[in-house]
Amino acid sequence: MSGPLGLMVDPALDAQRRRDLRRMRMVATGLLVLAAIVYLLTFGDESGVLGFVNAGAEASMVGACADWFAVTALFRHPLGLPIPHTALIPRKKEMIGRSLEEFVAENFMREEIIRERVLDAEPTRRIADWASQPGHAKRLVDEVATVTAHALQRIPDADVQAIIEQAVIPRLKAEPISALAGGLLDQVVRDDAHRGLVDLVLDESRAWLVDNEDLFEALIIQRAPLWVPDAVNDLVARKIHTEALKWLADIRADPHHSVRIALDKLLIDLADNLQHDPATQDKAERLKERVLSHPQVPATAMSLWVSFRGVAIASLEDPDGPVRARGVREVHALADKLLADRDLRDRVDSRICDAVVYAVDRYGTELTHVISHTVDRWDGKETAERVELQVGRDLQFIRINGTLVGGLIGMLIHAFSLLIS
Repeated sequence: MSGPLGLMVDPALDAQRRRDLRRMRMVATGLLVLAAIVYLLTFGDESGVLGFVNAGAEASMVGACADWFAVTALFRHPLGLPIPHTALIPRKKEMIGRSLEEFVAENFMREEIIRERVLDAEPTRRIADWASQPGHAKRLVDEVATVTAHALQRIPDADVQAIIEQAVIPRLKAEPISALAGGLLDQVVRDDAHRGLVDLVLDESRAWLVDNEDLFEALIIQRAPLWVPDAVNDLVARKIHTEALKWLADIRADPHHSVRIALDKLLIDLADNLQHDPATQDKAERLKERVLSHPQVPATAMSLWVSFRGVAIASLEDPDGPVRARGVREVHALADKLLADRDLRDRVDSRICDAVVYAVDRYGTELTHVISHTVDRWDGKETAERVELQVGRDLQFIRINGTLVGGLIGMLIHAFSLLIS
């Protein structure tokens, strides 16, 4: 539960701390009372052993009272008297907060310390070792898949549509596309990345001709002159159909066919014009503007988004599906590679160090400022009570030690006094 200072408080643990603090106070106070009783019983007799006992008891009382005053002055005014430089924690809590903030910044937020701690922790090796254990990779993939699926489900369609209409499409309209499209087309043609698409078009065209022979021949006959006999038209149409199939097959089989070469040249020229010819660029921009201004574009984009989201969610939610299975295999493969390759682990750890250092450099001041800001909001009296509850038991040993050490010093002083007299 949360306490008055905004801290997490365990009532049972606090009760135990109060009992321990009360017990140690009684011990320290009991020693003071014992010293006072011994002093009174031996008062007036400064000879022999009793003289040493009396001197020791007197010094013990002085030490006990002085240390009681010092410990009490940290948290409150001794005996309620407004003595200067007492009740330090309630009065100086803002200064304590600033000092704690500076201490954390100077000793925990420095780059060399951060790098040393991260490298000593070997995060990459530990993560890889954890992921390689049986069941851990699947648990990780299941959690990531579940969170991702839930995140996709919670994205409102209205927000996606607003982003498309108010951000994506206006941005595409404002961004010149000619040079980008020209450079991309030029690279695609030079890398022969378009050949698959050309082969697909050839295959589909040939399949259409095979499946629609009658329709194709009818279209040819419709274009023939009226004075040509029907038999001749049928013969010519069948011949054209056969030659068209053969022509498509030749193009498909020969990667260096003249048609392919002519198409490549056409695409390269188009790519060059898109990058350097103002007239072509102007036409491309006007085409882009007409396409993006069409009212069906946002609806089509939303349909694509809905379809993609549905497929992605279904794939992520399938516990035995290929997406999760592939994810588990990739996690295992990455873990094995990291465990086997020390240089790779060192490089990853170095990148983690860079990321942590960047985060600390950028947000470290805000993080440490939380300390002083939080302390500033605390009530002085409650702060003192809370700190005393945490460390007060240990501070009572100062009173106990003061009583014992004071007694020993008192006897030494008494012995010295006897020697010089």
